[in-house]
Amino acid sequence: MDILWGTFVNAGAVIIGCLAGVLLPRMPDRIRDIIMQGLGLAILFLGISMGIKTGNFIFVIISLAAGGATGEMLRLDMRLQRAGEHLQEAVKKMAPGNTSTVAEGFVTATLLFCVGAMAVLGAIDSGLRGDHTILYTKSLLDGISAMLLTTMLGFGVIFSAGALLLYQGAIALSAKLITSFLSAAELEAVVTEVSAVGGILIAGIGISMLQIKKINVVNLLPSIFIITGLVLVSKKFYIVF
Repeated sequence: MDILWGTFVNAGAVIIGCLAGVLLPRMPDRIRDIIMQGLGLAILFLGISMGIKTGNFIFVIISLAAGGATGEMLRLDMRLQRAGEHLQEAVKKMAPGNTSTVAEGFVTATLLFCVGAMAVLGAIDSGLRGDHTILYTKSLLDGISAMLLTTMLGFGVIFSAGALLLYQGAIALSAKLITSFLSAAELEAVVTEVSAVGGILIAGIGISMLQIKKINVVNLLPSIFIITGLVLVSKKFYIVF
């Protein structure tokens, strides 16, 4: 279970951040807005800086187009939203009060914490080398973000810790299993392109947070798996674009 330690720390940081956010006094709307704008700008810049590191932009375009079409056909956004709504109903039965933002908090935080290069790279590094440095750094960032999101969207954010645990844990375990099947060159190429696509999706989250344009990032998530397949096929058959 050592390969999952970084993921456990990350999920714990989110929970602690959420609890801290619950204890903080309610912020005025103008302070919330400026915090959200600052966070949105930082996320947008982070996504762009990751996206431009791609070594094959054609693959990135193909994966985003095919991934978006796949996500729309599967209606991933609707399924994730329904999961959040079920949580919201469960919370209403257990605790009185206003829980209208539980679904929004769960969905927003799940996207923020799970979609991105640090989540993928950190989990892969944990699985391949047992090195949790990336996830420790991500834990600090996610803990702060969880605290801020909780003050704005409520305690629904805390449920994203479960999604993060499953997502990063699955990547770490998968990385451990596939090490014997990939060469060093193939592994490096996959990490580079998955990080690039993840960065673009992070930029989409930033754009949505800044209310420039609502980007349906959930339905673009299959792009991450498609870019992995494209890279591996190109490496196996020496396809160059």
